[in-house]
Amino acid sequence: MVLHGERDGAGPRVVLLHGFGQTARCWGPLAPALAREHEVVRLDAPGHGGSSSVTADLPTTGRLVAQAGGEAVYVGYSMGARMALHVATEAPEAVRALVLLGGTPGIEDDAERAERHAADVELAESIRVGGVPAFVERWLSLPMFAGLPPEGRFVDERRRNTAEGLATSLELAGTGAQAPVWDRLPGIGVPVLVVAGAHDAKFSAIARRTAGAIGANARAVLVDGAGHSAHLEQPARFADLVVGWLREVDPPPHD
Repeated sequence: MVLHGERDGAGPRVVLLHGFGQTARCWGPLAPALAREHEVVRLDAPGHGGSSSVTADLPTTGRLVAQAGGEAVYVGYSMGARMALHVATEAPEAVRALVLLGGTPGIEDDAERAERHAADVELAESIRVGGVPAFVERWLSLPMFAGLPPEGRFVDERRRNTAEGLATSLELAGTGAQAPVWDRLPGIGVPVLVVAGAHDAKFSAIARRTAGAIGANARAVLVDGAGHSAHLEQPARFADLVVGWLREVDPPPHD
C-alpha cells in the first residue's frame, strides 16, 4: 500500500496530514507559506483522495505515512494530528519534529471510547447510504466548523472522496477505534508544537495536557480568533506561528 502525495518547494522536508473528510489539497495558504523554505509533501490519508483505496488502522497508517514521507517534520490537523502521533510512536526515526493541531492522543475511558466507536460506525454507514455530497453538507454544518470562511471549506475537494473510503477510515482510524497513546507521549523526544484554536475549548485543554505529558520539548500555543480549524480560520496567524517555530527547531541550511 502506498499513499498518494503531492510535493512543492525545496529545503528541509515538511509533511502535511489533513483532517477527516478533506484531502491533501485542503491546506489553504499554509502549504505555499511553508514551501518558501521547505520541501512540502501533502499526503492523502488512507481512505481519502488519491489514497481512497488504502485501508489502514492508525498504527499501520503511522508506518505508511513514514514510508511515504521519509525523514521530516510532520504537521497534522485533527485526524491528521492523530496520525502524526502514530508516526512518532510507530516510526520515530522518521520524525524530526511534530506540529499537532486539534488532535487527541485518544479517549482513555473504555466506555466513552466504545460509545464514540459506535457513533463512528453509525456515521460510516450513513455515509455509505447517503453518499458523499450529503455527508459533506451535514459535516460542514457542525458547530465546530462554524468559523470556516468560504475559501476554507473546500466543498468540491471534499466531494472527491468516496463513500467507502470515508466510511472505512472512520471504522478503522476514527477516534473511537484509536487505542489511547497518552502513556507513550513522554517517549517523544523531538520538538513538538501543540496547537488549538483559542475558541476550541475542548482541544485547547487537550493541547495543554498533551504538551505537559510530552515534556520540556513540547510547547502548547492557542491561536486567537480561531476554533477547531485554526489553519483555515486564521491562516496568516497559524502560518506565522509554524514558520517561526520551524526556524527555531529545524532551520533550513544556509549556503
